[in-house]
Amino acid sequence: MRALMRILAAAAVLLAAGAASAQSTLRVVMLSDLKILDPIWTTAYIVRDHGYMVYDTLLAMDAQLAVKPQMADSWTVSDDKLTYTFVLRDGLTFHDGQPVTAEDCVASLKRWGARDAMGQKLMQFTKELAVVDAKTFTLTLKEPYGMVLESLGKPSSSVPFIMPKRIAETPPDKQISEFVGSGPFVFRKELWRPGEKVVYEKFPGYKPRPESPSGLAGGKTAYLDRVEWVVLPDYQTAVNALIAGEIDMIQQPPFDMLPLLEASKGVKIVDLNPLGTHFAFRFNTLHKPFDDPRIRQAALYALSQKDALGVGVGNPKFEKECKALFGCGTPLATLKGWEDKLEGNSAKSKELLKAAGYDGTPVVLLHATDTSAGVVAPVAKALLERGGFKVDMVSTDWQTVLARRSRKEAPSAGGWSAFTTTLATTDILDPVVSFFTGAACEKASIGWPCDEKIEKLRDDFARTTDPAKRKEIAEALQVRLSEYPTYAPLGQFNMPVALRTNVSGNMEAPATVFWNVKKTN
Repeated sequence: MRALMRILAAAAVLLAAGAASAQSTLRVVMLSDLKILDPIWTTAYIVRDHGYMVYDTLLAMDAQLAVKPQMADSWTVSDDKLTYTFVLRDGLTFHDGQPVTAEDCVASLKRWGARDAMGQKLMQFTKELAVVDAKTFTLTLKEPYGMVLESLGKPSSSVPFIMPKRIAETPPDKQISEFVGSGPFVFRKELWRPGEKVVYEKFPGYKPRPESPSGLAGGKTAYLDRVEWVVLPDYQTAVNALIAGEIDMIQQPPFDMLPLLEASKGVKIVDLNPLGTHFAFRFNTLHKPFDDPRIRQAALYALSQKDALGVGVGNPKFEKECKALFGCGTPLATLKGWEDKLEGNSAKSKELLKAAGYDGTPVVLLHATDTSAGVVAPVAKALLERGGFKVDMVSTDWQTVLARRSRKEAPSAGGWSAFTTTLATTDILDPVVSFFTGAACEKASIGWPCDEKIEKLRDDFARTTDPAKRKEIAEALQVRLSEYPTYAPLGQFNMPVALRTNVSGNMEAPATVFWNVKKTN
């Protein structure tokens, strides 16, 4: 009898070990560490990607950039185009077991609409968000608005993620402290180790849509039991780990290491965002020297897309000079107003600085040392100095940049003048979605530009659905942005991911998501 008990106990241990080994865990090195957890409070892409792990959206954009229902089962629009009625689909459950209700959606959209540039524009035209019943709510407009669905289906920062009402009622200027969503993965806060790893586990209560996944829409099926974001800030260490099979994916491998990865057995290079990404130089318009638009214009002449791309990418296969503020190859693409800028014209920059009375106030340039966007900051520093600027570059990790760039103090008091970042093409497709073109003063995105002409043009764009009129307005806005610059585009590029060959199913989308991903032994 005792022998039988020992055999049964041993079998149980083997079964348990087999079950543990059968669980699929994907280990990924993301673009940076994750320290901020509120995807509404910041536009940082690492936090957006965290949001897609934990939360779901009312609507979503598919691979053809069409808005589709996601948490919504359906919607209707009144004949006068003023009232949108949304009905939630069955089976929506938060990670704490509570059902998702219309109250949660209304509270979440209100908080998002208070912070996001596109959300603010939608709320400007919104008369009321009202709950009808547990699964139904309405959005009533003051006047017809042409971008209701595009706003609610916004694919990138900041995304209108749905949270429980009690969390969504957190004031917009405060970060949330509880992280309960209804998405395909659960954030394991107790296992989160900033500087080390972030852990997500499959949410067994998630009910995917019946459609096939497409872009950020459709059925979000979690085949992985666990996803770990592993922090390896040294690129060479991360690349070696991928080649050795110690990790499964690098979200943004260095361009100069792509040839090594392409030649490595068991590794593949895949472009999951064919629309591409753009380097950007963001101005802080609150303080000297960039409170003067003439000095920001001088910077546009001093900076050079060719030089930024040469250092940031260094491979013609993946890079493209692009002065179109709404993306090259898009319906609203134009060079109007920017034809002679971003060419490294230091003489013109010095001429404009002299005319503007530049007094040598230093540009405090934030330099993230651990991201792909950060590599262009030293280039920008050299170009600005060649153009007559004095520049103080502050080098830190990206998370420190995120914290500092939210501060409105003067640069000399711990604030900032500029930083470099990246913008996905889907985040700049039009004047409303492009948060760096917004100029709504204190309600604007970090940098806080303030210009009535820009906001009027954005309003005019939002009111019309006529493609020809929209193109005309977008061109006028681009010209105005050359006169009152809010940021400088520093070139377009495509950033492939590096994967082990036993990983498949990754979605082509503007955000890195992990539903539909499979890993075989």
